[in-house]
Amino acid sequence: MSILKIAIQKSGRLNEDSIQILKDSGISIDNGNDQLKATATNFPLEVYFLRNSDIPQYLIDGVVDAAIVGDNLLVEKGRNIQVVEKLGFSKCKVSVAVPKNFNYNSITDLNGLQIATSYPKTVSAYFKARQVEIDIHQISGSVEIAPNIGLSDAIVDIVSSGSTLFKNNLKEVEVILKSEAVLAVSPLISDESNQILDKLLFRIQSVLRARKSKYILMNVPNEKIQEISKILPVLKSPTIMPLAEENWSSLHSVIEEEKFWEVIDQLKAAGAEGILVCPIEKIVL
Repeated sequence: MSILKIAIQKSGRLNEDSIQILKDSGISIDNGNDQLKATATNFPLEVYFLRNSDIPQYLIDGVVDAAIVGDNLLVEKGRNIQVVEKLGFSKCKVSVAVPKNFNYNSITDLNGLQIATSYPKTVSAYFKARQVEIDIHQISGSVEIAPNIGLSDAIVDIVSSGSTLFKNNLKEVEVILKSEAVLAVSPLISDESNQILDKLLFRIQSVLRARKSKYILMNVPNEKIQEISKILPVLKSPTIMPLAEENWSSLHSVIEEEKFWEVIDQLKAAGAEGILVCPIEKIVL
């Protein structure tokens, strides 16, 4: 029987969210402490727990069929690796940062300076495209301390909240790229494994739709149903159920969470009352 081999980060910011999205997709994984490999009990899936920086090469070589990995890592190390879905978590930026006392006006201020980074290819391509010559000092881990100990004039590193930069007296001055976790596929994946991947992708997409949406219920005067229905961005059309109180109905719909606050005042102004917003576990289209 064919089995899909998927890699996720062994530890770090991507690990927990990667495991969670698989679990939310109905996949049970018995992963004990320090396991390098775990098999799902209810889906043809084998999970490899790998060092983050090694994952692109495992995909390229076909050792694993797919991976949940940061998009920034694929930009740096991936080639011929297809991204089939953006997963919406572990969002970050790969940014240029300089000491707070650096008088920065534009990227040309970095011309001829030394930049420490774990992303030499990404950095080289970015500065070359802007015709700025730099000296790259490649290091791994604790990149942000490089200017403080005289290893570099600036850095390029992952920025999430910016707290690490602040603690090291650095400021962000350029964003090279924005990144998030993605589901990536090996160019050597077999047809059998690709069929399993399609089933996994279907599940993941159902989870992602639900994470972005909310189930909304409200009491509406019957004469306002049409007006309120036009306000709501819905999958197709709202569900209408009569209430015990005459000339009133309960209107049910699905709304994108980010759009809710845009329309809430309109709903209330149009006569909606008792508005409830509930989480959704899955949306299957």
